[in-house]
Amino acid sequence: MNNSAHNGGKKDQDPAPAEADLSTRRDQLNQVLDARRKADEASANPRPSSTAGYAQAMKLSSEFIAGIIVGGGMGWLFDRWLGTSPFGLIVFLLLGFAAGVLNVLRAAGYVAEPDARALRAKDRDDKSET
Repeated sequence: MNNSAHNGGKKDQDPAPAEADLSTRRDQLNQVLDARRKADEASANPRPSSTAGYAQAMKLSSEFIAGIIVGGGMGWLFDRWLGTSPFGLIVFLLLGFAAGVLNVLRAAGYVAEPDARALRAKDRDDKSET
């Protein structure tokens, strides 16, 4: 009997090319999976910049709230002492709001500290005189 008749009329195929193709595909798949694992690990670990941003937000919000609370407390005490309720509370609450905004701008670096501003002005004057 003929071997081709035994296999249903198909020729014997060499298994080497099929194995080479499969191992190439497996290597490509392993590379893709490794890349995805690394990406998942990187996204699972929080970046230091995201926690630093959260800390900065907490600092700025506490500066703002503290300014309003101190202004409101001073206004309430002023009203209790002079009996001018609610005008002292309103005025000092607005002053506390303004102080809170100024503190936030200073902490964020948008407004220079008064001493730093004076030093820069002095340095400019010294440079212009020379």
